Amino acid sequence: MGMVLPKLTQKLCYDMAVWMIGLGLTIGLLFPPMMHWLGFPTEEVYSSRFMLACLTAGLMMAVANFLVARWVVAPRLRRLSSQARQVEAAIRRATDTNDWHACTPEKCQLTVDSADEIGEIGRSFNDLVDALLLSHAVEAAVNEFVHRLTGKLELEPMSEEALDRLIEHTQADAGAVIVEQAGELTLTALRGIQGLSDPSAYAPIRHCLKSNSQVTVTLPEDISIDAVLTRFRPRQLVLIPLAFKGVPLGLFLLARAHEFSQHAHRMMTLFQQSFALALNNAQAHHQLQHLVVIDPLTGLYNRRFGMARLSEEFQRATRGDAALSLLMLDIDHFKDVNDTHGHLIGDRVLIEVAQTLKGLSREGDIVLRYGGEEFLMLLPGATNDSGRILAERICHAIADQVVETAQLRLQVTISIGLACFPDQDAETPEALIALADRALYQAKEAGRNRVQTCMPAQTRQAHSGRTRESKRLAAIS
Repeated sequence: MGMVLPKLTQKLCYDMAVWMIGLGLTIGLLFPPMMHWLGFPTEEVYSSRFMLACLTAGLMMAVANFLVARWVVAPRLRRLSSQARQVEAAIRRATDTNDWHACTPEKCQLTVDSADEIGEIGRSFNDLVDALLLSHAVEAAVNEFVHRLTGKLELEPMSEEALDRLIEHTQADAGAVIVEQAGELTLTALRGIQGLSDPSAYAPIRHCLKSNSQVTVTLPEDISIDAVLTRFRPRQLVLIPLAFKGVPLGLFLLARAHEFSQHAHRMMTLFQQSFALALNNAQAHHQLQHLVVIDPLTGLYNRRFGMARLSEEFQRATRGDAALSLLMLDIDHFKDVNDTHGHLIGDRVLIEVAQTLKGLSREGDIVLRYGGEEFLMLLPGATNDSGRILAERICHAIADQVVETAQLRLQVTISIGLACFPDQDAETPEALIALADRALYQAKEAGRNRVQTCMPAQTRQAHSGRTRESKRLAAIS
């Protein structure tokens, strides 16, 4: 930095005037001695008239210099000041209205027409505006990212939305979102990545999750590879871990044919926490939904969810005149199992039976724990004959199944009641359940370990029973 003269007043122009006048008078005082040194007569150069002329000339030159400097410098400074105020007003309006279209880096710039200190002031101001607008753009991008993820609680749609925004703001060429669920790595979003069916097989992914730190793989430019993970030859891969309160949830992987910029890395870091929070919420929602519809012991759907699905399937069958079969299943002598061997063995029997029912069910069938040792199977599209065939298979499979523990080998049987719409006269889902329950009761009466179909006569009897019950309730009310 060059020499800086002391500050005399609060205004630059006044300081410049004072220093120029002082310099002019000093030159006027030094001029007579210089003339004497050059050989001019002493009585002439030191005369009052000559001294006054020298001082006057120095003063006039100072004033002239000041005016020239003011006429050259001041207009440029005023123009910079005016433009800066216009930029400031534009930024204020954009902040108030949240409309930044009129304040882009191209529009909110000062005109720089000099390569000196004044030009440097303009360039510095422009850099400051660029940094401000970039900061706002980053903030807007993060806010939009959070807003888009806030409304999504399903894991895969949320992951796909997040990955699209990440690729957009980091200028990545490909990417993936990998989520850890029940100890397994699951690919929940994919863009331009191939050969990633087993994410846990790749060492960088394992290292990223284990260390909970970013992993960057940069390939030298002089090395040519056949891309394994991406459909192009990547120059750089970046893996960002996603964790919530120190618990690893997964990671996102981004790939680019060129190295990522500093801005891209900054965007990754800013999106990281928001993404991790959204991912934690999505997983919590998934777990809550699982708890709401799943029986915790058997892993089957619970009664509440099953009844809702039965209502939907019954309405669909009624509208489309389609078949809908219902199996009501009950483990024979289950109370004796609990009384003889204890409830832990009883729970083991329930779990084994539930797994068998799930294994034998068709795609689209719904298996639920109806209550206690009772199960219900909804068979959309199954006729009375196909429903009976499946029920017979279940009955034989349960009878052949052995529940083994360290102390015993236990076999149980199951009784099944079958009802089918529209073969049976059922006007409501509850009526169809009543028919299946009646058939189950008759299977028990007939000796257990068998399948009983609800016969037409039984249907009319059940229907008459419902009619009498309805009349009785109406009379009471």
